[in-house]
Amino acid sequence: MDVSRRTVMAGAAASMAAAGLSGCSTASMGSRSSYLTNIVQPGNSNTVYHWVDIAMQQVRDQRVAPPRAAYNFAAPMVAGFVAANAIMGRYDIPYDFGEAPAGADPEVAYGTAFAIAAAECFQQPFLWERRGFMARFASGEAKELGAAWGRHVGIAINKMRTHDGAQPDRVKFYLGRYPRREDALKWTPTGPTYSARPGPSVGAYDRGLFPGHGDIKPWTMTSPSQFRVDAFPDPRSPEFAAQFDQVRVLGGKDSPERTEDQSEIALFWEDGPWGITPPGHFLYIGLQVMQDRGFDFLDHARHFALLGATQADASINAWDSKYAHDILRPETAIKFRCAEFGNPDPRVAAQPRWKSYIPTPNFPAYTSGHSTFGAAGVEMVKLLIGTDAVNFSHESPDQVLWPTLVGKRRHFTSLDQAAHENGWSRLYGGVHWLQDHEAADQAGRRIARHAFETMFRRKA
Repeated sequence: MDVSRRTVMAGAAASMAAAGLSGCSTASMGSRSSYLTNIVQPGNSNTVYHWVDIAMQQVRDQRVAPPRAAYNFAAPMVAGFVAANAIMGRYDIPYDFGEAPAGADPEVAYGTAFAIAAAECFQQPFLWERRGFMARFASGEAKELGAAWGRHVGIAINKMRTHDGAQPDRVKFYLGRYPRREDALKWTPTGPTYSARPGPSVGAYDRGLFPGHGDIKPWTMTSPSQFRVDAFPDPRSPEFAAQFDQVRVLGGKDSPERTEDQSEIALFWEDGPWGITPPGHFLYIGLQVMQDRGFDFLDHARHFALLGATQADASINAWDSKYAHDILRPETAIKFRCAEFGNPDPRVAAQPRWKSYIPTPNFPAYTSGHSTFGAAGVEMVKLLIGTDAVNFSHESPDQVLWPTLVGKRRHFTSLDQAAHENGWSRLYGGVHWLQDHEAADQAGRRIARHAFETMFRRKA
């Protein structure tokens, strides 16, 4: 049977015309590809979790890079919450999109607004997800009004973010926003075919991942540089020598000092390009630990609006610091740069054959995106639920790159323990300095606290 994709799309679109919907994507909640299956009890499923799951699946299926994944999570989660809250009227909103129609169904509005904003972020129209979601609701005026209002808010959010600096012609280039440093700490891509000295140089690899991402308009911060971290340690200092030795010993591919548990931590939190990424992993944790705490629909909508917005701002903060400071990765330092540091400490010695345990990313080190995402994520969840003392465990959300993780669960007695493991995983993996983690952890927590205190506050 010869059926073209265009024919299928056209037929499905026609069947949905009455609902005013269009689009297509991945399997919805409850399928084997759902992230909810392993962490959310069936009785705790809800509209918010359904759509957050769909966004996480898209990040996985499109192999979206971590900073862009964080960016893509924010707009749909904010749009859904804003649409629903305008109908229910419980929280203050800093946007004026008009007055919601009386009698509109807030959950229909949430799903429609979320899908409209997600379609723009992922360039994926979400046809089947919308159709399945809308089929849950009985026909009537409330459903029609909710869909119309949700569409209005989703489009308004997209327009609001049209010129926020995230466009491909802006985010992929330096454009003079971050001058390169010229000393021994200057970042260059790591590896024999990159431009690390000595060795061959390939000009096409001179630019790291998204050098303009740190200049995107934030959601909750007052500016991209609001929580920019302080300067990196002087390479001639004892502090640098200690950090150099630490990552050299713990993070090498064949390190005899790294324990089996530390190796597992490095892989468990790696969250590479075949999964939900680090920001998605902390949304995953949010889904797991907030599901049975008595929150209602609008509470969950607000929680994930704040989590999505702060994960986006964590990515902006981390990438602003990365390119403002322009600090090399440990592998480049250990293999190529020791003679340039001028550090008399004997621990700062070259090891030309040294390799990081996990692949070294192709962008500057300082600060750690992982640690920023983790600190912002757990700090926000702590503020939302009022405690850090949470017992939970799970397997790695995505195991395709690391089959050794299959069946391995990590257990946590607090949210901060998860953030600590996540941050240190990058040292055990050999791709970050201790300073990258510690400065990022502070920044991420400041981002979350600032957002919690200023955004989407309950009306008096």
